[in-house]
Parts: sequence; C-alpha cells; structure tokens
Amino acid sequence: MSDSFEIFTVNVLPADLQYDVEGDLSLLEAAEMSRVQLPSSCRNGTCRTCLCRLVSGEVTYTIEWPGLSAQEKAEGYVLPCVARPTTDVVLDQPDASAS
Repeated sequence: MSDSFEIFTVNVLPADLQYDVEGDLSLLEAAEMSRVQLPSSCRNGTCRTCLCRLVSGEVTYTIEWPGLSAQEKAEGYVLPCVARPTTDVVLDQPDASAS
C-alpha cells in the first residue's frame, strides 16, 4: 500500500479557519467538504468571486491561465476554485466563514 496523495493544510485568515486538502481537490472544493465557506460562483477561474491573497505557500492551477492579471499573480492573489496546493498554505479571505 502506498501513499497516493499528500495532504496539505490550509489556514484562512482573519477568521482563523483550518482545513485539509487531499488528492487533486481544489482549495475551494476541499474547503466546502470541510464546511468552510469561501466566496464562489463560476468555479472555473473566470468570475473572480473567490479571489483572495496567498499569504504563504504555493499552488498550481487546474487551467493554463486563471482569470488573474500578471500583476495580481505577482502580488500573491489566487483563485481557490482552480488552485491546488503544493505545500501547506495560508489564505487571506476576509469573507470566509464556518458553516
């Protein structure tokens, strides 16, 4: 038996919420499974409703170029609906809540 996926921990500020992401789930999908509410709408990286800042950690995207400008990416903004963690991450999302 082998480890098929790593598990990464996500901390969401300023609400101080925490959840784990396992496998190939996006940050948003894992949040919902953990009863953490993040703003969302389209779920495909275009509407920007879920836009938040990546305080620390790293992500990859499920699409080639998510709906972020180069400047936003450089400033650390991410779209959780199409972002998968590659490390533990800390997100700044003032509208997050526990459900």
